Amino acid sequence: MKKRRNLILTLAALILFGGFLYYAQHTFNPYILRILNLCAVFTIFAVTFNLIFGYTGQFSLGHAGFAAVGAYVAALLTMSAAQKSANFFLKPIISPLANVEIPFLPALLLAGLFASVVGSLVAWPALRLRGDYLAIATLGFSEIIRILLVNLQPITNGALGLKGIPSYTNLYWSWGAALVCIFIIKSLINTSYGRAMSAIRDDEVAAEALGVSLFKHKMMAFAVSAFFVGVAGALMANLISTIDPKVFLFFLTYQIVGITVMGGMGSLTGSTIAAILYTVFLEALRPIESPFTIGPLNIPGIPGMRMVLFSILLLTVILFYRRGLMGTNEFSWDWLIGLFHRKDTALAAPTGGAEK
Repeated sequence: MKKRRNLILTLAALILFGGFLYYAQHTFNPYILRILNLCAVFTIFAVTFNLIFGYTGQFSLGHAGFAAVGAYVAALLTMSAAQKSANFFLKPIISPLANVEIPFLPALLLAGLFASVVGSLVAWPALRLRGDYLAIATLGFSEIIRILLVNLQPITNGALGLKGIPSYTNLYWSWGAALVCIFIIKSLINTSYGRAMSAIRDDEVAAEALGVSLFKHKMMAFAVSAFFVGVAGALMANLISTIDPKVFLFFLTYQIVGITVMGGMGSLTGSTIAAILYTVFLEALRPIESPFTIGPLNIPGIPGMRMVLFSILLLTVILFYRRGLMGTNEFSWDWLIGLFHRKDTALAAPTGGAEK
């Protein structure tokens, strides 16, 4: 009975959310639409990082590199021959890519696949390391990918990047991919593979003694995570319509780590909430980087002040909510119904003294 109720409530919520996306896509202005799309992209980034670190316990800093692979693959596969010719004016693009143009969905899947292959190749040697050494190694691989993007000019157009990328990303694509990502990762962590990953996070030695293949499960986490990071990078490229290697600096990985920590390690709900709050919060604070006046005070614009305030917010969360906003808790219909039930019970309880 409870399963059926939860299924009905989930379907109803998805229909309502789909209705909101339809209304927003056809009503909101381009600025608001871009913010909503970025909320979905950062949700995918945070959820996938949570799979590697929050559930498997592997501190990887390679997300920016995997996103770059997905972004460039999708951009090159969706751009027309004329757009490529206009971009590659210093060195011509290699002939196999010059006339390739495919629909957006296959390009997204191929972007995720290429990123997954790269993620697996990075993980193969890096997973022999643990803790901070793994983080440093994956960060190094991420920088190697970025340097390759700068130097492989016949493929990536080097430091000039790619411009005129078709703007295929909309709310249906971005939030559809985010929901699929959350569903697949949630389903994965509820299986025996997910429980094995959690065992690796808690104690690798004990997990290995129980017969868990450490390398196999770590590789699975990296491959799945890199796939969806590549999809998110592709969505970002086809949203902003222009990319270059500077978009994928370590700063992007820092943002992803900050969002995940703020939401709660081991909580997909927390990652989603934190990604939305982060994206909206940064856009709301954009005016403080421009000159403004408060009464008699003229305050000059200071570039980077948004990130300073975000860092203060992150420190506040760490100090007062050390496990993040959600900890390891997840949203459930039972929790929501129980919350309303407790409120109704509290309101119905007598507040006066005992009757005489």
